[in-house]
Amino acid sequence: MSKKLQISKRSNIKGEDGYKVFSVRIKDETVDKLEDIAKKTNRSRNELINMMLEFGIENCEII
Repeated sequence: MSKKLQISKRSNIKGEDGYKVFSVRIKDETVDKLEDIAKKTNRSRNELINMMLEFGIENCEII
């Protein structure tokens, strides 16, 4: 898979509604990487997780 998820920097505008809330367990190393991306892009972890999940779902191939 050669596609990359491109994440642009975001302005300080806060988000929208219409989401479900649930919890997941994530490795400490993954959280650290996610927080680093959040700082660099001025986006929340929640927003990044949603972007990454949507990208994964849209680029998923079931074999």
